[in-house]
Amino acid sequence: MSYDLVIRNARCATASDVFDADIGIIDGRIVALGAQLAAGKTEIDAAGCYVLPGGVDGHCHLDQPMNDGSKMADDFETGTRSAACGGTTTVIPFACQIKGDTLRAAVEDYHRRAEGKATIDYAFHLIVSDPTQAVLEEELPALIREGYTSFKIYMTYDDLKLDDRQILDVLSVARAEGAMVMVHAENTDCIAWLTERLVKAGNTAPRFHADSRPMLVEREATHRAIALAELVDVPILIVHVSGREAVEQIRWAQSLGLQIHAETCPQYLFLTSSNLDATEHDGLHGAKCICSPPPRDKANQEVIWQALAGGVFRVFSSDHAPFRYEGTDGKKVGGCHASFAEIPNGIPGLETRLPLLFSAGVLDGRIDINQFVALTSTNAAKTYGLYPRKGTIAVGADADLVIWDTQTPRTIRNADLHHDVDYTPYEGIAVRAWPAITLSRGEVVWRDGEYLGKPGMGRFLPCDKPWAGPR
Repeated sequence: MSYDLVIRNARCATASDVFDADIGIIDGRIVALGAQLAAGKTEIDAAGCYVLPGGVDGHCHLDQPMNDGSKMADDFETGTRSAACGGTTTVIPFACQIKGDTLRAAVEDYHRRAEGKATIDYAFHLIVSDPTQAVLEEELPALIREGYTSFKIYMTYDDLKLDDRQILDVLSVARAEGAMVMVHAENTDCIAWLTERLVKAGNTAPRFHADSRPMLVEREATHRAIALAELVDVPILIVHVSGREAVEQIRWAQSLGLQIHAETCPQYLFLTSSNLDATEHDGLHGAKCICSPPPRDKANQEVIWQALAGGVFRVFSSDHAPFRYEGTDGKKVGGCHASFAEIPNGIPGLETRLPLLFSAGVLDGRIDINQFVALTSTNAAKTYGLYPRKGTIAVGADADLVIWDTQTPRTIRNADLHHDVDYTPYEGIAVRAWPAITLSRGEVVWRDGEYLGKPGMGRFLPCDKPWAGPR
C-alpha cells in the first residue's frame, strides 16, 4: 500500500489509550496504524512528541450578528486560522436566530458568512431565541434532521432569553428528536435588579460586572435548568461554569443519575475577578476580561480545576467571543466611559485554549493526557454528533492530528497570535506546550510557527444525533 502521508514514530494518545505507532493517511483519512508502515509520498517524523487528535472547540463565536452596534473581530477566515495555529481542527460556532426572524434564515445567513473562508472543518449549533409554534413544530425538528443537532438557549440577555415555559417547549423538541441542548444558566431578573442599583449608585467600572453577576445567580439558574431538564427527561449541557456553587448543583444532579453535562473554559482557570479591576490607560482596561459568568476568585479557580480532574466537566471549550478593545465597534461600543452593562460580553481564546490546558493541566500533573484528549476533543465530538469522524486517532477517522512540542517554553503574546483581536487576556502567561504541526484531513495547516492553511479548505459538517432520543 502506498500512503499519501505517513507520520512516523508517533506517541499517540486518545481519550482511553497511549500507544506508539506509525500513522498511514490516504485521501485525508487514517487508513493504518502500525509499526514500520510502507513508505508515504510525504513523511513526518514525530519521534519524541505526542500526537493527539485535533481539538474540537464546541463553543466559539465567529462573525455572529450583534444588535448593539458591536462587531465580532473574527470571521470564519481569521477565526479558523487562529484555531488551527493553536491545534484545533474543528469548530462549532452558532447560527443565531434573531427574534422575529426564522431559524432557517439564521442558518442560511451563517452559511453565507462561512462560505469559502474556513481553513478547518466546521459545524453549526443553533441559538433558539424565538421559539414560535412554527419553530417548535416545523423548523427546529427539520433542521435537527438535516444535521444541526445541537442548540443553545439563554436564561439571560434581553434579546436572547427564554422563560421557563419556553425552555420546557424547546427541551421537549430536543427529547423527541435526540438533540443536545446547551444552556447559559444565569438568572436574568437578579442580574437586571443588581445592575440597575449598581449603575444608579455610580458603580459603573468594569469591576462591577462581577458584582452584577454573583455566583448565586448562576447557582439558581443552574438548579432551575437541571429541574426543567429532569421534568422533560432530556440531557442538557450547562455551559461556561465558573465556580463552586454551580459545580455543586451539577455534581448533585449527576449523583442522582440525571443526564446533566457541563463545560468550563480557560477564563475560569487562568483569570480572576481582579482582572476586571485593571485600570491602565483609559480606566476601561478591565473590559478586556468582561465575560458572563465573570471570572471568580482563586479559591473558585481551584474548585474548577478539581472538578475538571474529577470528571464533573465533559468538555473544555474556549467560548471565543472576539471583540476588539480599541475602536468603536468592540469593547468600547458604548464609549470610553461606558457602564459595564454596555460593554460586549466575551473574550478571545480559540488559539490559546489547548496550550494553556496542556501546560497547566497535563505538564503540571493536574490531569493526564487521556483526560486532556477527552476534554478538548473526543467528548465534544461525541456530544455534538461528530464522533468517530472527529475526536480520535483510529482507522477511518479524519486525519485531524496535532504533533505537540513540549520542549520549547514560550510566553503568550498577542503579537504572536493569529486571530483578528487586538489583545489576549492571557498576555504574559508562560506555557510549555504548543503545536509544532497541525494537520486538517491530512493537510498541514500549521508547521513550526508558519501558518500554511488557505481559506476554503474547511468543510461544513452535518452532525449526527448525539443521543437516541426518548428512552
